[in-house]
Amino acid sequence: MRLNSRPGLLLLWLLSCGANGAPQAQLWQEWLPSADTATVELEHTEWQQFIDLYLRPGSDGINRVDYAGVNEHQRHTLETYLERLQAQPVSRLTRSQQLAYWINLYNAGTVAVILQHYPVASIRDIDTSPGWFSDGPWGEKRFDIESRQVSLDDIEHRILRPIWQDPRLHYALNCASIGCPNLQPRAFSAENAELLLQQGARDYVNHPRGARVEAGKLRISSIYRWFQSDFGGNDAAVISHLHRYAEPALRRQLENRHRIDAYGYDWALNAAP
Repeated sequence: MRLNSRPGLLLLWLLSCGANGAPQAQLWQEWLPSADTATVELEHTEWQQFIDLYLRPGSDGINRVDYAGVNEHQRHTLETYLERLQAQPVSRLTRSQQLAYWINLYNAGTVAVILQHYPVASIRDIDTSPGWFSDGPWGEKRFDIESRQVSLDDIEHRILRPIWQDPRLHYALNCASIGCPNLQPRAFSAENAELLLQQGARDYVNHPRGARVEAGKLRISSIYRWFQSDFGGNDAAVISHLHRYAEPALRRQLENRHRIDAYGYDWALNAAP
């Protein structure tokens, strides 16, 4: 279909996205309520078990998933975990529990999508999102939570980003691609979320797919272009963010830089060989 053959629909699609084509953060008010004190114990045991069995940290600093090795029992266990999360009234969780809830639901849900369609070369080949401009599975309403149909896009752009307003969330959510920040070796919890967010930021910023200087040019992940507003809104703010988490070698290369020269992203599936 030609993009200019439906100008009205094209305009609606563009308005839903930011200047760089990524969905804008648009708060869903119904997900704001939370409990003041923890009255529910939220377990992520099944997800941790899956990670322990199938996550493969590589010598190149990239964590891959052994999708081909997942047996039927573990597929069923993962689906049971996702069903259990969907049955949990989110408003009864504390804000810190909710953060772990949404991150784990997103990551486990993404892995489940890949397993349902495996083998695929890229998550972008799974075009289950509705609409003529769909790409990938992110817009598909996969979850039923408190009688509301929720997609992966909803979790990221209508819940996590607008409620927490923390750019480190981009290091926590894994989109099953080589260019994406690593799937963490630990399930998120209310107790470890801050530690994992910090670790994820440091790991990605200091990995070549996050930021690197080649031939005098600063080349960084397209994540910082797609979601530039989350990282301060301009090149200088993004560089300042990178500097905050950079190790000494990269930090020295970032000194006195005010411009980003190139962006890149590898959409190949993060499958273990």
